[in-house]
Amino acid sequence: MKRTLYILILFLFISVTCFAQRPPSIGSPEVHADNSVTFRYYSRTAQKVSVSGEFSPTRIPMTKDTSGIWSVTVPSIKPDIYPYSFWVDSVNLADPNNTYIFANERFKRSIVDVPGNIPLVHSLQNVPHGKLSYRYHKSATLGTTRQLLVYTPPGFNPNGKVKYPVLYLIHGGSDTEETWTKVGRANLIADNLVAQGKAVPMIIVMPYGNVRPAPMADFTKDVMNDIIPFIEAAYPVLTDSKYRAVAGFSVGGGQTLNIGLTNTDRFAYVCSYAPFTQTEEFQKNFGPNYSPNADAVNKQLKLFTISVGTEDFLYEPVKKNIAFFEGKGLKVKSYIIPGGHTWMNCKQYLAKTLQEIFK
Repeated sequence: MKRTLYILILFLFISVTCFAQRPPSIGSPEVHADNSVTFRYYSRTAQKVSVSGEFSPTRIPMTKDTSGIWSVTVPSIKPDIYPYSFWVDSVNLADPNNTYIFANERFKRSIVDVPGNIPLVHSLQNVPHGKLSYRYHKSATLGTTRQLLVYTPPGFNPNGKVKYPVLYLIHGGSDTEETWTKVGRANLIADNLVAQGKAVPMIIVMPYGNVRPAPMADFTKDVMNDIIPFIEAAYPVLTDSKYRAVAGFSVGGGQTLNIGLTNTDRFAYVCSYAPFTQTEEFQKNFGPNYSPNADAVNKQLKLFTISVGTEDFLYEPVKKNIAFFEGKGLKVKSYIIPGGHTWMNCKQYLAKTLQEIFK
């Protein structure tokens, strides 16, 4: 009897101790009606906590209350979707109370959505919605099975008579095939523009573009030899070049140029967003010996665009890229807007592209 009572008391003591050590339940981020956002983080031992996000050029210090909750309210954030993270002393962390995580292989950030009063092009609206599917394809080029995402538009019937154009949309370096939907909201942008009659219904294929330690040029081969045949066998798509487009951001923007401009017989639309072009593949394709038949390429390409923000760290290199292709006689449509190398800008580039292709 005494042993049983002892065990019961010990169990109660452990339970109370664990409960006392359990961190409080907090909400973070909390978006307010006036577009201010409160961020919270719990730590009794941290000496300094701040929040870093693309809504501010500098880290914003947070203050701690008596219960160990650090917090700060950031006023008047412009409506958009923003990556952010906490700096806890010298350690950079995603928000542990936020399940909305930036899809990336190098850094860990959280996402806050400040919707505002007027629906933005990427917002979830009351319109017909397409479907996102996770698919696997065998890559003979890379000798492995790879994942990609496929967006099919509202009303899509895999067994129907309607065939669709295809946009191949590539993420940035260290991003993943999910970044275009989880951060870039490509599916919702397409839904909204189709509903408004500003974009034609299309299939959007979002492959996984990181192929290291294999040579990055192998991704071009993967797209051409494996991904396109997989999509054309699995979906009712139009296969003429005028119904095929390629676009991408950052490293994916450089891959877009490599894929599209070396296969202008296969792609009529090439749209590069803030392209990173300091790669061996780009130098090989567009080095000193690059001498395209400009008249033939301009006839094949219905649209060739390069986009960049004026505060983007790649702004000057991108301007040189635009001048380079123009100097070769290619018709390049530049889209230059304020802002940096961010997914806030990237959503704008995509929204612009979707309204111009397949028309």
